Amino acid sequence: MKPSIALVTGTTSGLGHAAASMLAAEGCGQVIVTGRSLAQVRETAAQLAAETKKQVFTPLELELNAPSSVESALTELVKQGRPVDFLLLNAGLVPGKARVLTAAGVEASQAPLIGHHQLTVGLLRANLLSPNARIVIAGAEPARGGVPMFSYTDLPAFAAKSHQGDRTAAVEALIRNGPNVKYVPNNAYADAKLIIAWWVAALARRLPSGMAAYAVSPGGATGTRAVRNAGPALKYLFIPIVNLIPGMNQTPETAARRYLQASEFGTDVSGQFFASARGKFSGPIEVQRQPHLHDRASQEAAWQAVVRVSGVDLPSASTPVTPTGIRD
Repeated sequence: MKPSIALVTGTTSGLGHAAASMLAAEGCGQVIVTGRSLAQVRETAAQLAAETKKQVFTPLELELNAPSSVESALTELVKQGRPVDFLLLNAGLVPGKARVLTAAGVEASQAPLIGHHQLTVGLLRANLLSPNARIVIAGAEPARGGVPMFSYTDLPAFAAKSHQGDRTAAVEALIRNGPNVKYVPNNAYADAKLIIAWWVAALARRLPSGMAAYAVSPGGATGTRAVRNAGPALKYLFIPIVNLIPGMNQTPETAARRYLQASEFGTDVSGQFFASARGKFSGPIEVQRQPHLHDRASQEAAWQAVVRVSGVDLPSASTPVTPTGIRD
């Protein structure tokens, strides 16, 4: 099913821009594109229209780090009143050498998920996702493990050591990069993308029948602005090496194609994380089977931590809550 209305975050450059362009080229009737300022996103919409010769782009101001901006965007979407068929949560950030926190005290590479959670829950509450809507959120290869220079946190061990076994508190500490969290840029990025994979699994359990959500790694695509803040080791060592190895990098358009491919997946794989095959950064995507990705306790802990930070929840009517507050 080709979407008639799509909403794409992070469209001012890179993968989001490429995805928006391809959606229009493939017949999407309306592509809502977002940017941090209205002037910026209007320029993006005009640029996309000129590139595609399609007058289907609607600009929407959206600053994911600002809850008030997300609420304003939701208000605008309510005024439009047309349900979104394809929600592409693409905006993201590779963290830099120095730790950066948002005004809400969230580590910069973790922050897009908080805004995406607020946006997604808001759309669901307002009945602004179509009955068969597909939600795709940008993951990344380090979440699956085995990627040089990137290591994710062993959540059960971290929770046991620093948070009396409370995984929700442990995930919140990772989101805020403290307490008891040492800032290492590449590891913070791996943690952010692993939390996204857990979050989407928990989201899938809360969606109405017919809807589906997936985390999708676009794979290697170093020719984007996402790596503008990356540290020297990543920018000047890892990326140049990857660029020299055939099949380990790809164009933004090829990477963004993975998002559109996932938009046509069925509900039977809702909640799954799709990435490259082991040892690859490009090529076909496949469901990742690593046990840490499918740990339900970690998935629910990630959801509850995001709820704590964002203040926004979406309970599952079909998932009972135990007296301790943990969903079975």
